[in-house]
Amino acid sequence: MDILEINKKTCNQDGICAAVCPSGLIDFKKGDYPKPVPEAEEICIECGHCVAVCPTASLTHRVIPVEDCLPIQKAFQLTPEQCEHFLKSRRSIRVYKDKFIPRDHLEKLIAIARYAPTGHNSQSVEWLVLGDRDEIHNLAGITVDWLRWSIDNMPELAADMHLDRAVKRWENGVDVIFRGAPIVIVAHAEKEARKAPINSTIALTYLELAATAMGLGCCWAGFFNDAANTFPPMMEVLPLPPDHSCFGSMMVGYPGYSYHRIPSRKIAKITWRM
Repeated sequence: MDILEINKKTCNQDGICAAVCPSGLIDFKKGDYPKPVPEAEEICIECGHCVAVCPTASLTHRVIPVEDCLPIQKAFQLTPEQCEHFLKSRRSIRVYKDKFIPRDHLEKLIAIARYAPTGHNSQSVEWLVLGDRDEIHNLAGITVDWLRWSIDNMPELAADMHLDRAVKRWENGVDVIFRGAPIVIVAHAEKEARKAPINSTIALTYLELAATAMGLGCCWAGFFNDAANTFPPMMEVLPLPPDHSCFGSMMVGYPGYSYHRIPSRKIAKITWRM
């Protein structure tokens, strides 16, 4: 089949598909049917906008068949008030229950996160899910070794981040790296992929928000992520493909406590040029 096919029996010739195509790959003239431009095969990023926007389901894409696309259910859409409350009430969780997370819950989280926007629809993010307690503890210990290295070799940064206090807490039996989380999820991609850092950040943000809605809690594993990309002992043991880098990591678990209020935030600094 061609990259796009139009059902002329149902197409209402409104040209919406052509209007939303980010690369301008659909030719449309009023009174005619939309059709792909000659270079569409080569340039199309397979984003699916054309399939998703058609009100009559008359357009199908070779890679994104219309029958595989779930309809948007308006009954599930958040009101502005619900959205505001959900986003404001999200907390970074640093105390977790000692409770197993079913694998299908984690698969669902990642399935949602893969719908995060990616530059040029590259969908470059891959996932590593760590759930073995001994392995997680070992990685935490290596991260603490990186903290010690930082104290010796980057004293100003170490002082600013109070790394000595973090090391002392670890030595006193407090997990300052993964906070006792039963799961750590790592977003990784090819080292040279230009869009991988921001793609991974957005995907992990999607995952974090989805986890909140599923009764789970998350926190970004910043110390671990720094060590994963700069500390040779960590880079040697972290089970990533040799040409990949860690572009973000998230602790995941059931929150140990419930929160009852939304703390205030600084007033936004805005420069208006309207």
